Amino acid sequence: MTSPNAVPDRMLTRIGGLLRQAESTDNEHEAEAFLAAAQRLATRSSIDLAVARAHIAGRERRPTPMQRMIPIGESGKKGLRTYVQLFVAIAAANDVRCDVARTSTQVYAYGFDSDIDTCEALYASLLVQMVRASDQYIKSGQYRSATVEKIVTEKRWGRKVQRRVQAPVAAVTARLNFQMAFAARIGRRLAEVRAEVEAEVVPEIVATGTALALRNKEIELTDFYTKTSDARGTWRGPQASAGHSAAARHAGDRAGRAARLGTSPELGAARGQLPGSGST
Repeated sequence: MTSPNAVPDRMLTRIGGLLRQAESTDNEHEAEAFLAAAQRLATRSSIDLAVARAHIAGRERRPTPMQRMIPIGESGKKGLRTYVQLFVAIAAANDVRCDVARTSTQVYAYGFDSDIDTCEALYASLLVQMVRASDQYIKSGQYRSATVEKIVTEKRWGRKVQRRVQAPVAAVTARLNFQMAFAARIGRRLAEVRAEVEAEVVPEIVATGTALALRNKEIELTDFYTKTSDARGTWRGPQASAGHSAAARHAGDRAGRAARLGTSPELGAARGQLPGSGST
């Protein structure tokens, strides 16, 4: 037998189509004729009928929305919310909706499998870039020259008084601000890329009637999410509770602008988890 991989798809499709016609007709003679034609083609090409049947079934299988759990990191690990922010930003540009666990240890992605695959591939690459860039920023010591505004509560004459003071930026604060700005910039870049692509293909979409298919896809995903999701409320994103560092935000934004929006073998990371990175 010839390896199925050596057989042109068009031959498998022809044989599979004949088998499908044989199985769908109520006329016994027609069924026999279709089956005989399929068998003749299969014999000439050394194709197993089961292989052809599986091929046509795979081609005709209609994709449907699904839910997939994306691990982010272990509970208690610092920076998980910025990791989530990065994944959610990527998902927003790829027709994937997200629910976030309260612990930020995982994200539930809702979408079509190919779209979720794209998100995971981008996330695995961009997460490594984000963590490396923030590590380099912290190790450089640049954050030490900046200050952060804090609100201090003091007691004066028996009353509590709040005042704003400038304090040195802690490493953890600088890292969180850096990663928040990086993720935000990636989200904007991906949104711009999507808008550019859509602008280029709009004439083709209108001409081929693909717009209706895309609209149906959006409706199907919305219905699936509404029926499947148990989420309550809306994820608000990370908050730098320790303070705001403009310098770290600028550095993170610059790194986000320079990040590669693609995958590379050296940046591969299964499911995007980095158990040992990101802590200060």
